[in-house]
Amino acid sequence: MEEQNNIKKQMLLYLLFAICMIVLNYVIQKINELVIAPYICGNLGSVEIIQILYCSTINVDMPELIGSIAAVGITYIIKFFLDKCIVFKKSSLKIKETSQEFLKYFGFAILTTIENIGIQFLFTNFFNAPLEISIIVALPIGYITKFFLDRKYVFTKEY
Repeated sequence: MEEQNNIKKQMLLYLLFAICMIVLNYVIQKINELVIAPYICGNLGSVEIIQILYCSTINVDMPELIGSIAAVGITYIIKFFLDKCIVFKKSSLKIKETSQEFLKYFGFAILTTIENIGIQFLFTNFFNAPLEISIIVALPIGYITKFFLDRKYVFTKEY
């Protein structure tokens, strides 16, 4: 019974932090769109390398791409440490242990992202569901899958 309550508490925290990271991801992207990109492109956009790698919107909207990559990276690292230290109560920050955990965490993130995309694709293309419904179904399934993978394989072994 106590173990079941512990899992429920861990899952609740895990999902709460996931929601917080979704919001933070959005905020980072909006700050990039409204403040950082206009500042950099307005002041440094004449520098050819900055124009090509950050300010260009010819083939790809580079400011949006860079903002998305930065937001995912920042929120991913924050979520990893929240999960490690608060959700699963792993206090060790040894480089070897944390690196191994981070690599496993990242690997499962890739797998569950594929799962999310697959579920969204199925719901949108085979059930004619609106994108919003597909996302509402896919994200919780992905986060629940990731929670159990992280719990069983990432944050278990004491080093």
